[in-house]
Amino acid sequence: QVHLVESGGGSVQPGGSLRLSCAASGSVPSINSMGWYRQAPGKQRELVATLHNMGAERYGDFVMGRFTISRDSTRNTADLQMNNLKPEDTAVYYCNAEAGPLIDRKTYWGQGTQVTVSS
Repeated sequence: QVHLVESGGGSVQPGGSLRLSCAASGSVPSINSMGWYRQAPGKQRELVATLHNMGAERYGDFVMGRFTISRDSTRNTADLQMNNLKPEDTAVYYCNAEAGPLIDRKTYWGQGTQVTVSS
């Protein structure tokens, strides 16, 4: 079992920056990748960024170089640095972890943190 807790959400003006952090606990050694997804009202949850243990990164098409994901294995955290935020980035951001062997892969989610971009 993996437990994820997000922090760092809030309100910011367009063009501003926020840094989200996700702390993992529990069966941390079983984690293969950590990442961030988001869900805006009335829309499906979508990929923001993921980072695999082996270093492979994936970003949503809308990111276009504005966001950077990083992981700190000593602190068991995954951070998302978001720059040049736009009103359309407003959403609840969820931390995600994929853990366990391929034949029994499990997905874990945090409780979500609100990001609001508005003038």
